[in-house]
Amino acid sequence: MPHMTAPDPHDPSSIARFVDAIGCGVVATVSPDGAPEAALVGLAALDDGTLIFNTPDDARKVANLRADARAAVVVSAGDVSVQAEGSATIAEDAERERIGGAYEGRFPGSRAFADGFLVVAVRPDWVRVYDARPRPAVVAEAVWRN
Repeated sequence: MPHMTAPDPHDPSSIARFVDAIGCGVVATVSPDGAPEAALVGLAALDDGTLIFNTPDDARKVANLRADARAAVVVSAGDVSVQAEGSATIAEDAERERIGGAYEGRFPGSRAFADGFLVVAVRPDWVRVYDARPRPAVVAEAVWRN
């Protein structure tokens, strides 16, 4: 894994650059009966820190997000990781064009606009950066939205 600079959790564009450099992460959702569900997904990010993934419209995470919009995302580059928690929305119409275009820009040839696929935006309201390289490890958190 190449050397990654730990992003600043107070700077959404710093988080976005980190996520875009890695390109994937784990998205966790809550099922309608309260069970956890997690999936590895391709991730892109907007400069404002919004995290974007696409998914088949029949995926469990879609049903979960329709019932409960809360989502958590973890992106890791070896000893540096970003945890983000916030709300997710399934993009429609002009918003799907905008964020789907950003996803397609990161992953040319993706299924962001394919039939049977959706584009999801996670807007973090809490971010933690964990850097295990220094001793002791450095942990920094930020609240983005209330």
